[in-house]
Amino acid sequence: MSEAQPISVVVGLISGKTTDLRRCLDALHAQVPAPPAEILVPYEDAVADVRTLSTTYPAVRFIHADGLDTARARQGFSREHHDTLRTIGLRAARFDTVILTEDHAHASPTWCRDLAAALQRHPNAAAIGGPVQCDSPHGLNHAVWFCDFGRYQKPLPDAVAEYVSDSNVAYRRQALQTVAPAWADAYHETSVHWAMTQAGLELRTTPTAIVWQARGDLGLGGALLERFVWARSFAGTRAKLIGAKRWVLALATPLLPAILTWRLFQLSRQRRENFGRFLSVLPLVALLESAWAVGELVGYVTADPG
Repeated sequence: MSEAQPISVVVGLISGKTTDLRRCLDALHAQVPAPPAEILVPYEDAVADVRTLSTTYPAVRFIHADGLDTARARQGFSREHHDTLRTIGLRAARFDTVILTEDHAHASPTWCRDLAAALQRHPNAAAIGGPVQCDSPHGLNHAVWFCDFGRYQKPLPDAVAEYVSDSNVAYRRQALQTVAPAWADAYHETSVHWAMTQAGLELRTTPTAIVWQARGDLGLGGALLERFVWARSFAGTRAKLIGAKRWVLALATPLLPAILTWRLFQLSRQRRENFGRFLSVLPLVALLESAWAVGELVGYVTADPG
């Protein structure tokens, strides 16, 4: 990427494990060609161990967030801090192109170049997201990946999109500033992207700029709890935007496991590359989507992301 403009890369701490962050940072430092970039890692006391990596990666800006350490966060029951840390990173980013990823994702060698080039090709795009693939031999990991990132599986079209993933997205700073109230306190992917589309801004996907999710060995109980927590975060955030309509959506949540599983079946069959794998983990996908439906119900009823 000759004469490339500098970029800011904000790494969200989802697992908070130093091993995951090290793999993520290694991939960022191995970009070809190496772009002029700043890498920002906001962290809280509950995951302060990541700060030990500062000696290995002296160019990375580790940003300590005061006052966020709680027992619930340490036990994985809350997404609030993940989203707050992303906001801290967005505020600290200095350059006009701001890229988001997360610690248990590792990027392809040309990831930064590909995202920056996609923004250059599409000057009307406020945000561009790339494919998210699964890097694991385990069936449960694939089931979780299908539920979380199935819509971003390869081959991803080069097209205007309704959704892009916060684990693999590049923003124009001006677009972020246009919707700043949507992420002023805590960055929620859905709130930011809905605000952009409501403001007439364009979201796009690109078939290049791949990241892989590598989450180690997941346990079924933890995966089900995670689906519930993230669904509550999604629905609780959405409920604040749609008012009384949330009650209609709450009543419809019993239908969600069938609807969501069917959509993933259709999409995976259409994309073809991962269809066989999807069929092999179909029962797990249906179970995880059931946990998601319960989380959405709680989110809509309480209007609280948790």
